[in-house]
Amino acid sequence: MKKAIKCLLIVLCIISILSTIGCQGKDQGSKKIVIGFVRSESNDTWLSYLHDAFADYFKDKPEYEILWGDGQNDVTRQQDNVHALISQGVKALVIVPVDTSGTAPITRAAQEAGIPLIYVNRNPFVGTTPPQGVYYCGSDSVVAGHLQMEELGKRLGGTGEICILMGQLNQEAAQDRTRGVKETIAEKFPNITILAEQTGNWTRNEGVNVTENWLTAYPNLKAIASNNDEMAMGAIVAIESTGRTGILVGGTDGNPDALQALKDGRLACTVFQDARGQGAGAADYAIRALKGEKLDPINWVPYVLITKDNVDKFM
Repeated sequence: MKKAIKCLLIVLCIISILSTIGCQGKDQGSKKIVIGFVRSESNDTWLSYLHDAFADYFKDKPEYEILWGDGQNDVTRQQDNVHALISQGVKALVIVPVDTSGTAPITRAAQEAGIPLIYVNRNPFVGTTPPQGVYYCGSDSVVAGHLQMEELGKRLGGTGEICILMGQLNQEAAQDRTRGVKETIAEKFPNITILAEQTGNWTRNEGVNVTENWLTAYPNLKAIASNNDEMAMGAIVAIESTGRTGILVGGTDGNPDALQALKDGRLACTVFQDARGQGAGAADYAIRALKGEKLDPINWVPYVLITKDNVDKFM
């Protein structure tokens, strides 16, 4: 009886996962080449730009069909999405991983199915090379931390007390952007002190909450280095609500509202992360891998520092 119930639960789980997977122009009788795309979550503003760029790449390519999946910020659910897509016969997979340390089952599933796998935006292979048939398309997160902190350090005159707003701690981008900030301080600004570092989980609301606590705890706080623009905008809200002045905030991504805040003098700097370049780059890699082309295992998309001097180019 228990075994029968367990089997039923597994079947219901698969049905649930399949129900969350959407498609463009699904036609059971079509001869289209099917590619699966599984995002980490659907509530991240910047990732929505990447998702749209990926979709746009195929608008003039009717021979391809995209099946979509959403990991809903859950590692197990994302893995289930992948297995469901493979069972539906996708010929390649593109994944924004929920947790870069938990991608081994996804990689193994793609290799066993004999299909190309492209990770995008979050790199599971920092310091290593992806295995055969697996690729990464994205930006070097350490560089973002370097660029951001170099600008903040110059604006601070090489001295002061700062805090670091981190993204989700299990993700490569948060780890490496933070590492880039720390490396820059150690190498170029020894008189800058890091008072605290804490996750804001990439969200504006948590950026507000964390910053409010820091403003109470650290009366001499001079800057906040944020791993992304959403948390940076939250930090600005918290600072402005208290009437504190003289605190610099740096972000990463180049989101539209952050660019406007930079233009208005509320944000000190941000680092442009090219969502279109990453989304289109991953789509291009999927197509070329399916054609059997020889590809570099990593397709780097460069970061660019944005300040008040060049913000108009990005707006």
